[in-house]
Amino acid sequence: MNWRRRAWTPVQGEQLPSDDGADQVDPGLVAQGGAGGAHRDPGVPRGTRSDSASPEAALSPAHRRGSAQAEQEHEQRAATVLAVTNQKGGVGKTTTAISLAAALAARELRVLLVDLDPQGNASTGLDMRVSGDQFSTYHVIVDRVPVVDAIVATDVDGLDLVPSSLDLAGAEVELVAQFNRERRLAKALDEIRDAYDVVLVDCPPSLGILTLNALVAADEALVPIQCEYYALEGVSQLLRTIDLVQADLNHGLHIGGVVLTMFDARTNLSQQVADEIRAFFGATAYTAVIPRTVRLSEAPSFGQPITVFDPSSRGARAYERLAVEVAHRLGFSGEGDSLDLLLGLTDPTARDEGADSHPTDNGHVSSPDLAHDTTNG
Repeated sequence: MNWRRRAWTPVQGEQLPSDDGADQVDPGLVAQGGAGGAHRDPGVPRGTRSDSASPEAALSPAHRRGSAQAEQEHEQRAATVLAVTNQKGGVGKTTTAISLAAALAARELRVLLVDLDPQGNASTGLDMRVSGDQFSTYHVIVDRVPVVDAIVATDVDGLDLVPSSLDLAGAEVELVAQFNRERRLAKALDEIRDAYDVVLVDCPPSLGILTLNALVAADEALVPIQCEYYALEGVSQLLRTIDLVQADLNHGLHIGGVVLTMFDARTNLSQQVADEIRAFFGATAYTAVIPRTVRLSEAPSFGQPITVFDPSSRGARAYERLAVEVAHRLGFSGEGDSLDLLLGLTDPTARDEGADSHPTDNGHVSSPDLAHDTTNG
């Protein structure tokens, strides 16, 4: 697909981030206030002044595609940054970041997805690949390129992306001797918070400097947990890391929600793990449960989120319900969000065409929609 890079030029009085340390903040003080600097308009073409641009050009690309009602509702609200994180790999973290971002965009929210994983799966999952002189999260984190220059539009209305590249794998080594390295992403995102409603950061499966950057920049951590035994073992380590970041670097950070993923209703284990997670996290755990389905696995190979690839599938419906809950917690509940939809109980008898019925071996599941076969749709 064609890349469409966002362009920005400083208006009078604005300055690019300096590399001489003048704009850097001591790590012990970062929690007391955000990084300085004016917000920049992603929609202003290079070589023009924002005060001379049309109102249409002054809005973010995602915002311009939204309805007039959505523009009026959200134009004065800064984005909430959600770090989608779990140091264990294979728990559905990237799938959740992509699918949730697309589902939120479908609700006319202005959404930015930041791919902070060197593997770049969130980028390829949206049919984006960095090549040539295109900027990526590597350039934003290491070279301090303004994030607006790395933002590209996706084929999903309302959803923009900061793609990743393999160069990001060397970022941790390159940043070892850099002062204030854990604040690089936070300072970059401060420049565009006013242009979006939600910023989702897809973190790598580790607790290194990249994940630390995401947690320092985030308002909330969104934690996907696979409904299997081993997925529980790393949760305590992640919670300790979040506590340390909250205490020393980002006082406002908290766990915004826990998402149960890869739920297989045919096994007792999935239900037992789900029960343990809900008992531990309580209301922090989202009601929506993401089933294990073939369609969710197929969607990335087509470069599409599940809500676009197969909107009628159980996976798509599950992420739509999750988006309703996330939007509700962030204060973006829209018209038509009934209590049943909010609780994830919409259409309990709906089934994907061609799905075979398999009885569960435990007799109960967390959501009626999961009572059907989890290997199709």
